[in-house]
Amino acid sequence: MRVSLIGPGDMKFHFNELLKISQEDMNKHIYELSEALAKSKCELVILPDKGIAFDVAKKYKELGGKGVIGTAPLSDGELGASHLRPFMEARIEGRKLIDEIIDTRSWYKQDATQALFGDCVLLLGKSLGSMGELNLGFYIYKLFSKKTESSKKIDEILSHAWAGKKIPFTLIVYLPFVKEKLDYETENYIKKSGGRIAYAKNIEEFQNILGVLAKEYCSKKR
Repeated sequence: MRVSLIGPGDMKFHFNELLKISQEDMNKHIYELSEALAKSKCELVILPDKGIAFDVAKKYKELGGKGVIGTAPLSDGELGASHLRPFMEARIEGRKLIDEIIDTRSWYKQDATQALFGDCVLLLGKSLGSMGELNLGFYIYKLFSKKTESSKKIDEILSHAWAGKKIPFTLIVYLPFVKEKLDYETENYIKKSGGRIAYAKNIEEFQNILGVLAKEYCSKKR
């Protein structure tokens, strides 16, 4: 099973200033999330850049995580992606952090598809970027989950996407990292798209959700 991580890049602003989470508590959350993900034997998908997703991926790899897939617009000739190079080449205890890179070709496609590269997406905070990735991901999921000619074309374009291929595309919201749950409209549009939402109030609930999804995933044939 693959889990796509999305969340804030500016960790100091989001977690320390907005949510008033101490650095000690942040370290504890990151460790517990990473440990749960590593123990679940899932793979992670991240944009290799500064922020909470990268920090969780690092700790996950330190704890023996199965593998990390990076998505990056390597072919983007307009905005470029050279600033991502140090993150793509990062090493953890002598091992590469990123095991595979998927070229999303442009920043526009990167933002629109990041969430779709996992069987589920883990929301680690509501920044402008993460909410953009979340909303666009479920919007596109709605389009290609319909059995039409246009959806077949989208499926070909997003050949690396895993959302909906084996289990219904599922959003996990880690509540310690957000001020409140999703708004009423967003929740219902996600459900209308065929997606699902699970809220984790703490690490125990997160572990339980991962366990249920992993069992469902293993019971289905790709």
